[in-house]
Amino acid sequence: MSNTINTSTPSPQASTSGSLASSGNSLASQISRITQQITKLTQQAKDIANGSGTTEEKQKQQELIQTQIKMLQAQLAQLQRQQVEAAEKKQEQQQSRMEGVNKPSVDHQIDIYV
Repeated sequence: MSNTINTSTPSPQASTSGSLASSGNSLASQISRITQQITKLTQQAKDIANGSGTTEEKQKQQELIQTQIKMLQAQLAQLQRQQVEAAEKKQEQQQSRMEGVNKPSVDHQIDIYV
């Protein structure tokens, strides 16, 4: 008797373009979702090792799961980079607002000669 575990995980390309296009998904929620998927797949890989079936079937299933995990990890890294870039951009905007008359910058200097 063979024990087959079917997993359906969307490809990273499809979920990335769909997720980024929808306005309701923040980067943090996407990162959380992917992390949960990785956790589930890791647990499935452990369950396969303890389940019944031939060694070859188990190995093939684990290889498929490992491939899915690697794709999700790549997508996770990309989202984390985007999150860092967004945070840096926000910080730069806040710093640029602070520059001005009371906080001189290169663009806002006045030379006074007496």
